[in-house]
Amino acid sequence: MAQNTNQADAVDETDRVRTAPANGKVAVVTGAGSGIGRAVARELIAAGWHVALAGRRPEALDETARPFGSLGTNGPAVAPVPTDVTRPDEVDALFAAVRDRFGRLDLLFNNAGTFGRPGPLEDISYEDWRAVVDVNLTGSFLCAQAAFRAMKEQDPQGGRIINNGSVSAHVPRPHSVAYTATKHAMTGLTKSLSLDGRPYRIACGQIDIGNAATEMTGRMQTGILQANGGTAVEPVMDATDVARTVLHMASLPLEANVQFATVMATAMPYIGRG
Repeated sequence: MAQNTNQADAVDETDRVRTAPANGKVAVVTGAGSGIGRAVARELIAAGWHVALAGRRPEALDETARPFGSLGTNGPAVAPVPTDVTRPDEVDALFAAVRDRFGRLDLLFNNAGTFGRPGPLEDISYEDWRAVVDVNLTGSFLCAQAAFRAMKEQDPQGGRIINNGSVSAHVPRPHSVAYTATKHAMTGLTKSLSLDGRPYRIACGQIDIGNAATEMTGRMQTGILQANGGTAVEPVMDATDVARTVLHMASLPLEANVQFATVMATAMPYIGRG
């Protein structure tokens, strides 16, 4: 349901983009083949950004780009680049492709992530743990490192990195040890990037999202385990509302930064969770 909503929104946004020239700014969006990544990529394109779409599934990246396929030569460029963010060679190839195609990088939306297999802590296997850590934390680090290098070396120097955290960067759900640990670690990554980026005009912020309607959150609409041991259906929000927030963060001058932003379904059980 959420995917269909996002696609309908994107078709409307394409009409708007056709009347606006590209703004010259270049973004990389990871996890761009679905969910939050797809919504953010389409919002950036609609605002005139050139966008490299990164993700493991080429067909999903093509679907994200599909509504913008008929843009004129003065419109923003959309470049699907199949990438597994857990592989350093593929991350290097992604950012090399962006450099060769566009000549610079203004924004990384570090979004690729997975919840992993939920279950009691004692039942989580090493393989389950590694699968989540490799994507959510190591993949985010590799992309941030490559973006940092590009932004430091380019002229004019600087750029912005926005990490996709989660409300789980603050409070956990039951049976989510790997996801929660990586999202807490994302906050540390954000803070370190912010500090280390200061001398080079590299800004870094984090968006913590709660219950956006995507493929990952489908079970929240049928009933999900709560801290008291029961299950409950939870409210969700449109992923487009997250995308608009990312666009605002991305559009600020580098002299200003949204360090942390929380965007959540108003009535979800977050305040008071547990």
